[in-house]
Amino acid sequence: MTLRTLPAAVKAAFALTATVATTLLAMSAPALAQSAPAMAPASSAQDAGAKPADAAAARDALAKKEGEGDQSALLKQTLTAVDKQYSLIRRRQLQVSYDLSYSYIGQEKIVTDLAGGGITLFDIENTSAHTITNTLSADYGLLDNLTGNVTLPLISKYSESRGNSGLSNSLGDIGLGARWQPLEARRDRPNMTVTGSMRLPSGRSPFKIVAGSGQATGAGVTSFTGGLNVNRIVDPVALFGSINLTASLPAKNLWQVNGTRVLTRVQPGASVGFGLGFAYALSYGISTTISFQQAIAAGSKLTFADGLKVKTAMQTSGILNLGLGYRVSPKTTVNLSVGIGLTADSPNLTVGLNLPLAF
Repeated sequence: MTLRTLPAAVKAAFALTATVATTLLAMSAPALAQSAPAMAPASSAQDAGAKPADAAAARDALAKKEGEGDQSALLKQTLTAVDKQYSLIRRRQLQVSYDLSYSYIGQEKIVTDLAGGGITLFDIENTSAHTITNTLSADYGLLDNLTGNVTLPLISKYSESRGNSGLSNSLGDIGLGARWQPLEARRDRPNMTVTGSMRLPSGRSPFKIVAGSGQATGAGVTSFTGGLNVNRIVDPVALFGSINLTASLPAKNLWQVNGTRVLTRVQPGASVGFGLGFAYALSYGISTTISFQQAIAAGSKLTFADGLKVKTAMQTSGILNLGLGYRVSPKTTVNLSVGIGLTADSPNLTVGLNLPLAF
């Protein structure tokens, strides 16, 4: 999107601040004159000449420093860090970023075995999983309004449950995507971006893991996602929202032992997600974000070797995200975020760090 320089509203706010500072200096002058001893007229003339200098110094201190940029640029960088789907880059430009995230999931797992349509085994065990994901993301401007994207995640996952624990370090699912802006970005209307992505099953599949041999680091299926994102920057606030739909190809030719049965095929259900939030520029160098994300996934269909077919329950995931952005240079903003799970199907806690890499 194309952003202009500091808008008049923000300039007026800083001018008003400088005016208030000057007024406070003027109001404090009589009190200082009463408390100070009598001085010669020449000295009074010097003080009178010093007041404009003090006012000018106050304006200089409150004014934007060189290289700080404007709040619009900070909001754009913050919005990009919140979700790359909201931003584009110019043709033939390359941007690389690094994301570090941690998530914790603690839950009670119900272990069952189905036999003859009834439950023959029933047990509850507590499980916990800690996942650290290092993601390198590269964006390239194919056109001024079309950006391609590649993500490469490296995942470390530790899971612990009764009688079993394991640590896995491997490549996650590689992502390929594109973002297209059908209309030219303008300040007087919301900006819209159409997105599409494909996730390849390059990580360790959860449907091919043998008990005690490690943890899954991927979804095990190829998935496709299409979405629409809208954002509007009104200094010092950026509003954003999105909606998306995901469908997955089935996982076939499986042979995974589950209790007394063998899983041979999995057809994940489609899911729909949406998000909304806002970013607020506290100053030229610090911004904060609050957003909410929710996804609703239909149940998956499981097929076993003996012909039994089972459909899992629908899942709903909701996360509240709180973020803070700090501009370390005119072109680099570091963003920290904390996510809190709001439903039983959500991670209990997520922590993220986004850092643009310059070459």
